[in-house]
Amino acid sequence: MYTSILTEVDGPLGILTLNKPERHNAFDEVLIAEITAGLRELEAHPQVRAVVLSSTGKSFCAGADLNWMKRAAGYSPEENLRDARNLATLLSTLNELSKPTVARVQGPAYGGGVGLVAACDIAIATFDAQFALTEVKLGILPAVISPYVIAAIGERYARRYMLTAERFSASEAYRIGLVHEIVPDEAGLDEAVGEVVDALLKNGPKAQGECKALIRVVSGQPIDEATIEETAQRITRVRASAEGKEGLTAFLEKRKPNWINS
Repeated sequence: MYTSILTEVDGPLGILTLNKPERHNAFDEVLIAEITAGLRELEAHPQVRAVVLSSTGKSFCAGADLNWMKRAAGYSPEENLRDARNLATLLSTLNELSKPTVARVQGPAYGGGVGLVAACDIAIATFDAQFALTEVKLGILPAVISPYVIAAIGERYARRYMLTAERFSASEAYRIGLVHEIVPDEAGLDEAVGEVVDALLKNGPKAQGECKALIRVVSGQPIDEATIEETAQRITRVRASAEGKEGLTAFLEKRKPNWINS
């Protein structure tokens, strides 16, 4: 079905793997379309409760593919806008997935690859992973990925790394908030991802989707009457839901909720 990605369902875990190692998993129009379709496939799968985004080969994602950039150099403004919108759709699909997402970063992530990491809920990388926002080196800018990158690392660090296009290490990515954890090697990476996934699967799946939506609505908003009312309405609705009632009942009865038993 796909030529540039692999999708796998392992019980409640969905895995989407970028699979162009010979091109360092760099973006082209096919990879962008397939990642978007693969995410939607895993979102719709009734068994999947969490999604891991991973890659084969030495690089997580090297940004834009050179051959794609050569083709794009001859695009009309309308064709360039189409490509930009397709990448924007990919990132918004990943960011707004109702299921928790984990980036498994085993190697360099440049340009749009940083956008993928930033759009995931949780990111874990190996010590030797490297990152860079390289667009200005090419006389362009990281416009489409910018909302997700700025949300992850803040405006101050975005100013430095978007303007300088410097490479930065996994430890720096951890320090500025792009990744949540760094580990020595890929064996440690799989172990750390597994621990995070195990933690995710203990929680109410609908509550996690609601929590993601809550963060998007509340983030950056003033704590005013509108925000207070919005949060009150949301907890009231979720508390009255079947999952909310089951979770509270299971807690009071000192048993596991049904989403763990199932």
